[in-house]
Amino acid sequence: MEEMIRFSHVSKQYPGVLANDDVTLSINRGEVFSLVGENGAGKSTLMNLLYGMQPLTLGEITIGDQKIDAQHNPEKAMEMGVSMVHQHFKLVPSFTVAQNILLGHEPKKGLRYDFAAAERMVTELSETYGLHVNPKDVVGELSVGLQQRVEILKALRTGAKVLILDEPTAVLTPQETEELFTVIRGIVREKNMTVILITHRLPEVMRISDRVGVMKRGRLVKVLNAAEASEKEIASLMVGRDVIFDELRTKQPLGPEVLQIENLRAINDRMLPALQDVSLKVHAGEIVGVCGVEGNGQTELAECVMGMRPQTGGTVRLNGKDVSRMSPGEIRARGVSFIPEDRMRTGVDGKASVSDNLLLGKQREPRFSRFGIHMRQKRVKEYAKQQVEKYDIRTSGVDEPVSSLSGGNIQKVVIAREFDFGTPVLVISQPTRGVDIGAIEFIHERIMEKRNEGCAILLISADLDELFRLSDRLVTLYEGKITGEFETETITMEEIGFYMTGAKSQREGEETL
Repeated sequence: MEEMIRFSHVSKQYPGVLANDDVTLSINRGEVFSLVGENGAGKSTLMNLLYGMQPLTLGEITIGDQKIDAQHNPEKAMEMGVSMVHQHFKLVPSFTVAQNILLGHEPKKGLRYDFAAAERMVTELSETYGLHVNPKDVVGELSVGLQQRVEILKALRTGAKVLILDEPTAVLTPQETEELFTVIRGIVREKNMTVILITHRLPEVMRISDRVGVMKRGRLVKVLNAAEASEKEIASLMVGRDVIFDELRTKQPLGPEVLQIENLRAINDRMLPALQDVSLKVHAGEIVGVCGVEGNGQTELAECVMGMRPQTGGTVRLNGKDVSRMSPGEIRARGVSFIPEDRMRTGVDGKASVSDNLLLGKQREPRFSRFGIHMRQKRVKEYAKQQVEKYDIRTSGVDEPVSSLSGGNIQKVVIAREFDFGTPVLVISQPTRGVDIGAIEFIHERIMEKRNEGCAILLISADLDELFRLSDRLVTLYEGKITGEFETETITMEEIGFYMTGAKSQREGEETL
């Protein structure tokens, strides 16, 4: 096959960190190439060098038959045929699809924006690549899947020969993921383009990739043909040991209802309805997973249960006691621990040490302080070291600022602290977001241990593989409403996807009428 991209002995040095270490890699024209690795393995850094977002330290990068120079930047990369779609979209919500795609390249009629020409150009572009969008739609009103199409069309508008997609399926339903894969296969086959995926979702890697490059600690470990490799082999190369993602759930008798949510209503930060008569129950020894495309009320649900967001109606009960109007501190005192979706904003104090973060909420316990004032520093340090060992937190010491840890290790700090309260109820939101595959395995095992000990767990995640692996029951949330409730073994991911977009419940409602 014709070579499209070549990295020759490429290294990228940051202060104190060698992010890429002597990487030599060839990527072909007309292939889907996936780049995988743990957090900090160097895969995003390598693609940022290619796209011109960072200068390389050593080595050479060739695009086609052109070497990049010291002035390489995203604009030059696009001129050379390389475009990149980032995980977090860079769209203007109040603009139309056409205005976003042509931003900075607007057609004019005299001195005025030519709306008709812009819409015509976007329609032609969408038909060319099979990415159908309505150029008149306002981007902020589109689903996440359609917003991603707009981002891809924006990248393809420049006539890209190489398209880099960073975690492209992170917030998509199974149906939207399949639609994206259909588009990728189409542009690779019909346009002979090269598509590079940065991802950690190995089942998807195996489905869509021609070849897979595995990175570890800044080095390229191996390049494999996807058709000849296995998920287990790739995962083992990523973490340096066998990774086993077998089914963790085993049937066990359920205890009493511990968490009861009835007709819960709330508004979001934009003063719009976020939860509309949500009702669900969680038993002791049970994990109830909440499925939904992000932005459909999951965040508000967790915040209402924890007393962090006021309700506009309904009740939340713990063991039959109404806690709807209680503060977060009061709810915690009644036996609820919380792992928030944003670990840096609400999970840890980034400036504080690992030890201090592990101790949050326990400072006044007699084992750690005298009269709740004078800290027993020796006991605090011993406790922190025990937790670091128990939860495999990779740190140079318990006095290290928690912000200096990797994302996965910061998440382990939060989990170690919250799980050690020994509460009967756990509210867990996005437990493995931004976490590498080895840490995911560890975190899943700890969650299942708590469930088997009799804890009632409300699990909110954007990762359907995670929800299906851990949950006893699943509920789907769409536009703040429960659209379905299922025993996990009775439904497929594809079926869940319909309920996540409201299509299934709407269809059933029409059939009832």
